[in-house]
Amino acid sequence: MTDLFLFRNDLRLRDNPGLAYHAEASALLCVYIHEPVRPWCNTLGPGTQRKRFLQESLVHLQQQLRSLGQELLVLEGDSRRLLPDLLEGFGIQRLGMAESAGVYEQRLFEDLRQRLDIPVVAHRGNTLFSNRQLENLLPELPPHYTPFRQAVAGTSHDPAQAQPILPPPPGGVQAATLVPEASAPNPAFIVRGGQLQGERRLHDWLSRERAIDHYRETRNQLEGLYASSALSPWLANGCLSVRTVADAVSDYESRHGVSDSSEHFRSELLWREFFYWRAHREGYHLFRPGGAGGKRQMCCFEPRSFARWCAGDTDYPLVNALMHQLVECGWMSNRGRQIAASCLVNEMGVDWRFGAAFFEKHLLDYDVASNYANWQYIAGVGADPRGGRHFDLEKQTALYDPDGVFIGRWGGKRPKQPKHVVDAADWPIETPTAPLP
Repeated sequence: MTDLFLFRNDLRLRDNPGLAYHAEASALLCVYIHEPVRPWCNTLGPGTQRKRFLQESLVHLQQQLRSLGQELLVLEGDSRRLLPDLLEGFGIQRLGMAESAGVYEQRLFEDLRQRLDIPVVAHRGNTLFSNRQLENLLPELPPHYTPFRQAVAGTSHDPAQAQPILPPPPGGVQAATLVPEASAPNPAFIVRGGQLQGERRLHDWLSRERAIDHYRETRNQLEGLYASSALSPWLANGCLSVRTVADAVSDYESRHGVSDSSEHFRSELLWREFFYWRAHREGYHLFRPGGAGGKRQMCCFEPRSFARWCAGDTDYPLVNALMHQLVECGWMSNRGRQIAASCLVNEMGVDWRFGAAFFEKHLLDYDVASNYANWQYIAGVGADPRGGRHFDLEKQTALYDPDGVFIGRWGGKRPKQPKHVVDAADWPIETPTAPLP
């Protein structure tokens, strides 16, 4: 039997359930397809750093496959049009891909299953728990994190799988050799894509530096190579599996003991898990202004305010610095993301989805479930029982950048601008300060 495995957000060989499943075939065609870019909330396509990291991950995956006698065929276009030709040309008898929390990815799978005349198999995604485990634990997914955490407490995840022995590709496969993007990582956040780089980061953070010992105290710092684990870029692209990370933490705890910091890190993995399953079950509600509950939001889309926020040209120096860091590095700390999101939603009154789309464009660790669920959390239309979060920007600056070092490094101080301007016909928009005669 000749199979085709479609890589998506699972760009690794180790602990890849779908790849292991299709390793039983007599021949295997490995494919990755760059889907057409869809404009969304004034954004189009990935930013420079996110595009670089993905390309590096694909280059490394192709190199790994070639070292095993396999190949990676990378194409651009709509999978619905490309795959039928591949199936016919190589005599494919079965197609497989990993599950995803994304709406478009789920719809693609259903479309292919209905259109194609061969079995289309969905494999477990990059999650701690399987569908079967959650069905036994949770008749319904809790609306908030705490009851979810309590429900899965004490439940063991399946251990990570070893790298499978792969069958050869079908005859006639000719794949161009991938080359990395010309752009380089910013010196302030030097990370490279690929499974090997992700495993190296996990080892360095956990075993060499033992940075997990102070994770709880440092995770809110705005920058610092080992302030947080910074494993999310590899998790989001599937270069690392979350089970591999969880297993490594368990091994560390068996040797050095459980600490408040290691337990806190585990809670972050559970947050990721909760957001994944929440997005998987809520579908399009993840992208609606009021979320699944349909909560009405007092917001708008004011182009000038949004443009100033994106460019880091607001009246809030800390937010400006964070936005410059994001665009130049493809990275922002968790605390920084909360501060920047709160500013757009609460200070500027802009629809939260535009901010989420801008993060989607630039973040190396963009993950549809975590990104949009976290923005909903800040906007008060998601899983936050308190109904949103409004951060005091002056207080956050005093807490996390009291000496202005971060603001200075990332050019956060910008000239003040008028709150209101004139419209296209030069009619004044600013409200008069005195009553009209």
